[in-house]
Amino acid sequence: MTPESRDNSGQAPGNVSISRARDYFAVPAPIKRIFDRFPLVTYPSNGLPHRGALNRTSNKLFVFTDAAGAKHDRPSFNPQCLKWQAYLKFVGIEFDIVPSNNHASPTGALPFLLPALPVNNNAPIPSTKLQKWAIEQVHCEEEQQLDLRFEVYASLLDHRIRNAWLYTLYIDNENFSWVARRLYVNPSTTNSLVRSALASQLQQAARDELLKSSQYIDASALEVEAGDAFEALSTLLDTNEHFFGRSTPGLFDAGVFAYTHLILDEGMGWKRNRLAELLQKHENLVQHRERLLKYF
Repeated sequence: MTPESRDNSGQAPGNVSISRARDYFAVPAPIKRIFDRFPLVTYPSNGLPHRGALNRTSNKLFVFTDAAGAKHDRPSFNPQCLKWQAYLKFVGIEFDIVPSNNHASPTGALPFLLPALPVNNNAPIPSTKLQKWAIEQVHCEEEQQLDLRFEVYASLLDHRIRNAWLYTLYIDNENFSWVARRLYVNPSTTNSLVRSALASQLQQAARDELLKSSQYIDASALEVEAGDAFEALSTLLDTNEHFFGRSTPGLFDAGVFAYTHLILDEGMGWKRNRLAELLQKHENLVQHRERLLKYF
């Protein structure tokens, strides 16, 4: 820049404008002194959770379980999680299980799976897409769902047995105190008030779900329906090792196992277990559960 281009202040016109703007937006001295004593610090962004970044060379299935259960690859104590945990084992997919809860799930519900490498594919797979993903991995075909009876019998699991399960675990106060609180409430927080609120929410959610199909909750009616469902499943299984005559267990086997195992599992700590009494009337269902438990 030549000397002729400067004004009387000795500064270029553009520099004068910048200087005036800087003065206008300058921090007042008293405030500046405060910030000088307590300077702002820009911290680096948080990294991914440590457990999410661990060993992405293996598939990670996030389920309801505890640390010991994850370490020893034990069945989840949640039927929906156990169904998919079992199914992935049945079709031969290797994975690690990770303790989690609904709040950590991108869909608000467990389970979900983080697939192995490539690591740039961080998209989680929800339970609604797990079967499709599994079939693509091992190129298997789910013959059970090709059977015309599949949907009819699946409704027994999704409604009659599930409703009886909800009542047994959440509405029966003794079971709720000894089982549901220990598995779902206490691990979430140590605050007694929060525990109380969470317990109330869980029980109310179970009531709301049961009242979708009935005007009132009748424990005896739920038990009768569950007993009828077990009888129908027993008739369907007959003398076969797996449902629908499969040589290996499939998705329906996983769905049945998810309930029969937890109902018969003494480790759940049941105080009253009418469902176990009804289930044990059908020896082939009990044996079916024992066969599938060998996968764990």
